[in-house]
Amino acid sequence: MTVAPSRSLRSSAELIRAEEPVLAHNYHPLPVVVARAEGAWVEDVEGRRYLDMLAGYSALNFGHRHPALIEAAHRQLDQLTLTSRAFHNDRLAAFAESVAALTGLDMVLPMNTGAEAVESAVKVARKWAYEVKGVPADRATIVVAADNFHGRTTTIVSFSTDESARAGFGPFTPGFRVVPYNDLAALEAAIDETTAAVLIEPIQGEAGVVIPDDGYLRGVRELTARTGCLFIADEIQSGLGRTGRTLAVEHEDVVPDVVLLGKALGGGIVPVSAVVARREVLQVLRPGEHGSTFGGNPLAAAVGSAVVELLETGEFQRRAQEAGVLLRDGLSALVGKGVRGFRARGLWAGVDIDPAIGTGREISESLMREGILVKDTHGSTIRLAPPLTITNEDLRMALSTLETVLRTGSL
Repeated sequence: MTVAPSRSLRSSAELIRAEEPVLAHNYHPLPVVVARAEGAWVEDVEGRRYLDMLAGYSALNFGHRHPALIEAAHRQLDQLTLTSRAFHNDRLAAFAESVAALTGLDMVLPMNTGAEAVESAVKVARKWAYEVKGVPADRATIVVAADNFHGRTTTIVSFSTDESARAGFGPFTPGFRVVPYNDLAALEAAIDETTAAVLIEPIQGEAGVVIPDDGYLRGVRELTARTGCLFIADEIQSGLGRTGRTLAVEHEDVVPDVVLLGKALGGGIVPVSAVVARREVLQVLRPGEHGSTFGGNPLAAAVGSAVVELLETGEFQRRAQEAGVLLRDGLSALVGKGVRGFRARGLWAGVDIDPAIGTGREISESLMREGILVKDTHGSTIRLAPPLTITNEDLRMALSTLETVLRTGSL
């Protein structure tokens, strides 16, 4: 980073202790307190630097404080930040047009968080099923995949198979059928005349960056088209350059009926999400049936438009492809040397650590002590999702550090 170090009046340990009595314990963060960041690097309150290999679960695809995005935010802050949708604002139409063009779809429903986009898509799919498909009232179903992660709201955890997300939060919302991921036969068997939509992640991120077989997404598209239901692709983590394409579904030349965007759409600055769909689908919504005070606010629209401008150049998609080769090669060299296996596409990987060496949490803590930030999931798996701006030198350094940690053990 080029910025001067900033020292807090309180140490990392003091700040972590201060959180205990006042913050709900819904996360288990690594014991690092970040105070400043730029590009692919962050700095803690004591001035120690870390390479960010998580990038806010893909919310920071363009790195911390990308100059074009910061400039767009500053410029808009001096003009207008919020009107609510009670009035029009001068940034929203351009934002919606750019997102529709980027995805090859027609209409945009702007929201804030990824979970809001998923919840909105569930409502829209049900409304479409009743008004367009002719499903009897209150009988619409949506087919989802096991091991999914679409958020943690009450409706969404109703169709999660992760007991840590479900236990203690029932009763659950009905209307969902869960089938194995990457299983077209099971999917076909679950679809009937009540099916409004199939909702899947093109790549399952939280499950450990699980990539389906070639042809699976094409099969989902063909099956949903043939049976007359919607294909909803949750691209909240996988989209906007992460996999080397603008959208992960593009690896199979698939255009869903509905695409869900979030995380990187806000550039790591503000929460921005969107339901993007064919006109026939989103036109089922009428005034008063759905809304959001902050959805489509001018600041979000300005930053989101700047994000789309970055992606329109193709630079970040190419960078994810090129650096992704380096990432895969580096991980391949570690298989059998502490890595049991991995799955990678673009600059996104799930790495299965040999449990004899350590848990995913222990390896993450060891990497943190060596200046590399990653996050564990599902026991012995760690996720790597660096900013798409990461240099080859920094990526090699991260892989070398992982090799050292695996060789010396996690403790």
